[in-house]
Amino acid sequence: MKLTDILSGNYNPAEWEAKGYRLPKFDMKAVREKTFREPTWVHFGGGNIFRAFPAAILNEALNQGLYDRGVIMAETFDFEVVDKVYTPYGNLSLSVSLQSSGTIEKTVIASVTEALKADYAFPDWERLKEVFRKPSLQMISFTITEKGYTVTSADLERGLKPVLAMGKVAALLLERFQAGALPLTVQSMDNCSHNGDKVKAGIFAYAERWVADGLVPTGFLDYLKDESKITFPWSMIDKITPRPHEKVKEMLAADGFEDNDYIETEKHTFTAPFVNSEEVQYLVIEDNYTNGRPPLDLGGALYTTRETVDKVETMKVTTCLNPLHTAMSLYGCLLGYTLISAEMKDPDIRPFIQKLGYIEAMPVVTDPGVLNPYEFIGAVINRRLPNPFMPDAPQRIAMDTSQKIPIRFGETLKKYVARGLDMDNLVLIPLTLAGYARYLKGIRDDGTPFVPSPDPLVEELMAIVAPLEVGKPDQDYSCLKKLYSRKDIFAVDLYEIGLGERIEGMVRELYDHYGAVRETLHKYVQAR
Repeated sequence: MKLTDILSGNYNPAEWEAKGYRLPKFDMKAVREKTFREPTWVHFGGGNIFRAFPAAILNEALNQGLYDRGVIMAETFDFEVVDKVYTPYGNLSLSVSLQSSGTIEKTVIASVTEALKADYAFPDWERLKEVFRKPSLQMISFTITEKGYTVTSADLERGLKPVLAMGKVAALLLERFQAGALPLTVQSMDNCSHNGDKVKAGIFAYAERWVADGLVPTGFLDYLKDESKITFPWSMIDKITPRPHEKVKEMLAADGFEDNDYIETEKHTFTAPFVNSEEVQYLVIEDNYTNGRPPLDLGGALYTTRETVDKVETMKVTTCLNPLHTAMSLYGCLLGYTLISAEMKDPDIRPFIQKLGYIEAMPVVTDPGVLNPYEFIGAVINRRLPNPFMPDAPQRIAMDTSQKIPIRFGETLKKYVARGLDMDNLVLIPLTLAGYARYLKGIRDDGTPFVPSPDPLVEELMAIVAPLEVGKPDQDYSCLKKLYSRKDIFAVDLYEIGLGERIEGMVRELYDHYGAVRETLHKYVQAR
């Protein structure tokens, strides 16, 4: 059983379907030919998230027979991905959905019609220029990570042949401008807040420099700024796509599926002909398109207003997912856990984050309308975090905690203050922040040392709690004032809003003796 057999037609569909594989229901050749002639969508970034999510939901629309074109993938960073993941398999891939029940669902993704290297050194660049001149092109999109939107002065100095992604996209947009100032939507699908503004800022940086240097006419910049021509919508994407899982590889091999080799490129991209991902997924997109759009809503995407996208993002980041992640990661590290899914079996940690979300964070949630906050948290607690296929670790989640706390907890605290809500109702959020002072000590609850995860402020903050010792009676905790009064970490001075002393009291309990982390966590979770 090979992917290329499906492309050539030299296979037995009944055999695949009997083993649970969902096969393409559309004419792949016809879709590829139509897309080549009249492309509508180019996506930059050929990584796992693209194949498992945007390409997969387009695949669903094609399977329903309600659309007739695929997506062209353009890789800007790691060209080995094209050579090793796309080309050998005729651009087909296998999407494996990892169910929280411990089972998998398998779908052959055939919506990618071309895989191109977005660089001047390859013939593919001419094909990309041709595509960008096509009036049929409606949207270009991105999953290149937040770093992909970086602009450097050195790259700006390269003129019309930059090497970074935003520069290359600006050069391709120049082709579209020269072809008649054709309309297009530039859509980020990366997991970063207000992502449309990031791609917009990157492209504008190049266009403005080129105009200033006299390399392009001012009309090019006017074209990019004309919202009847070019738009940069926001989106919120949420789906975990970890590295290829050994257990998944074994399950596929047992089926007789042969395309299951691990691939690591020289740039350390970890991938495979199959991509495994969690079952839960969300893609909420601002519906602001100038030339039509591919019907991703047929595969599950939600189109809405910019304001609603922002509300969904805020709901996820400040209340319903990210704070729960941080809370369980700090205590998970202290209690010696190495898997998030294992933590969800802990009799204290599971109710800890459940009550934190439903009881303490929910009162300040703004319901975005398109996603129910209670159902969102329910999916997080009951399906996402316990998923046995998700090899995520609290140590990874705990990275950059000092940078995450202002958004994940500070925004909720500010809303409590602004709305005049009773701060006495907060127990588990203070317990999380108290746990941070214990985590920074770098000693687990059983007394064994650990190294706190990388963070730009970790050494500075560890120095603040350095005078404290676990199990030392009658010690001076006044050093905590230096930590919990810092607005750069907590977004508020915790003493000014009446929580500082309460958190200090919890810290005293956590430092009282080895084993106190478990006892304190249990005490406050049960009391809540």
